[in-house]
Amino acid sequence: MHKLIMLRGNSGSGKTTVAKALQELFGRNTMLLSQDVIRRDILKAKDGIDPPALPLIKQMLEYGSKNCEVVIMEGIFVAEWYRELFEAALELYGSDIYAYYFDIPFEETVRRHQTRSKAAEFGAEDMREWWQEKDYLDPIKETMITEDMSKDEIVGAIYSRVSNG
Repeated sequence: MHKLIMLRGNSGSGKTTVAKALQELFGRNTMLLSQDVIRRDILKAKDGIDPPALPLIKQMLEYGSKNCEVVIMEGIFVAEWYRELFEAALELYGSDIYAYYFDIPFEETVRRHQTRSKAAEFGAEDMREWWQEKDYLDPIKETMITEDMSKDEIVGAIYSRVSNG
C-alpha cells in the first residue's frame, strides 16, 4: 500500500530536516515533495491565494501514489490556499495519510533558522510576514509536533507509526 506523510508548519520549524531524514530511513522508492523546491527553485513562483505551484504538486502527488511506496510532502502549505491539494491527497491515499503539524513558537523557528544555510537568504522579518498561527487542517487530522521534541524523536515516532500502520 502506498503511504503519504505530510509535514506542515511555519518556516524554520524543522519540516525539511525531518523529511530528508525520513526519506533516508525509508530508502528506495520514497518520493520527497518539498514545497520550497517546487515553488521557488523549479517554478520561481510566489505563494499566495491560488498558488501557481498547486497543479504541479498535485500531479507529483498523483505520480507518487501510483509509483512510490512512501511519499513525503513537506512545506508551509497554508490550509486555505492548498485545500484543493489536501482534498486530492484524501482521494489518492485515503486512510494511508500520516499528517503532522509543526506547532513551534515563532521565536524558536527564528532560532532554528539562524543555524541553517538559508539564514542569509531571509530573516526574522520575512518569517514574521509569512507566519501562520495554528494553521491546522480541517479535512485531515494532524498530529502535533512541539518544540520539546528532538529531531531524532520526531523521525523515530513517524517512521515507527508509518512502518507499522
